[in-house]
Formats: sequence, C-alpha cells, structure tokens
Amino acid sequence: MKFLFQKENAVAANAKTVLIFLNMQKVQRKLKMKYYNEISRSYNELHGDEQIKKAEIIKKEILKKKSSGLLLDIGGGTGVSTEVFLDNFNCTVIDPSEKLLVQGNNNMKKIVASAEKLPFDAEKFDVIISITSLHHVEIKKALAEIKRVAKPDALVAVSFLKKSKKLEIFRKEFKKIYKKSREIEESRDIIFLSF
Repeated sequence: MKFLFQKENAVAANAKTVLIFLNMQKVQRKLKMKYYNEISRSYNELHGDEQIKKAEIIKKEILKKKSSGLLLDIGGGTGVSTEVFLDNFNCTVIDPSEKLLVQGNNNMKKIVASAEKLPFDAEKFDVIISITSLHHVEIKKALAEIKRVAKPDALVAVSFLKKSKKLEIFRKEFKKIYKKSREIEESRDIIFLSF
C-alpha cells in the first residue's frame, strides 16, 4: 500500500513538472513574440543582410531543381528573405508576429500563423523554406506540418541556428523524414536541404 501511495505521488509530481515545463514554454514564446514585436520596425536593418545571404544560398540550390511554383516561407517575419524568391515563385509568408508581417513587401501573401499549425491544405506547396526560425518552435510538430503541406516532390530548405540547443534534435528529425537530405554550413546556420 505504501508503494502504491509513493507511485501515485511520483505520478502527480511528474504531472506537475510537465505542467510547469509547458507553462515555461508558453512564457518563453510570449517573451520571444514581445521581442520580435518590439523590433519589428528595425528587423530588416538588424537581420536583413544576414537573412538575404542565406536566402540566396537556398535559392541557388532550389533553382537547380525547380524554377517556379508555390513557395511557403515559415517564420518569414517581414519577408525580407522571401523577396529573393519573388521573381520565380508565388510566395506566401507565415509568422506568428503580425507586426513583423506588416513591415514587409506587399507582393506576397502574408498570414499570421505558427509552424506547428499551418493553415493550408495537404500537399499544397512546391517549395518550403524557413530561415533561422524553427529553433523557436516544437520541432516534431513543425516538421510534421511541413511534410503535410508539401507536395510529394516538394523541395524543403531550412536554415537552423548552429548555437541552438535544438540543433541535434532537428538534424535527427529532418533526416528521419528526408532520407536524401544534405547540409550546407553557413557562418551562423546550417542549411538543411531535403534534396
């Protein structure tokens, strides 16, 4: 009887730990959103050149395989890096920060949404990119959503922050889904390509 009581207490303690962890994740997301909302007007000045450089590397690789179609940029913020693709692709940008989205170019579709719950039908996009944003999300959920909205022959390219604690988890999950994936090392990021 004593063992059963200890086991129930351990389960209750674990449940509390999980709730605390989930609440901490929510707080961290709110703080990140607050940060991006606060810097939204100066985002391109702060991060634009770096993001464009990565977008150009990705575009060069994509154009070897596809030269047109529907492109989704996940966590694209102002769309500064998405603009690199406008000559070839019909672009949609999603970001959880409305303040970032309103700063950008109006030649693309912009939607307030998260990587973990993409508001699109299955098998919609020819190309999916995400530049230095997926380290902010739940990796497995985001990759499952990317796979869901990607056409069977879609090209997926993700730059992931090298110093992120989630890098190895991301690498493992990406390679699990995209068996023929490869990587390009960039100064601050690793660019993962599904092709």
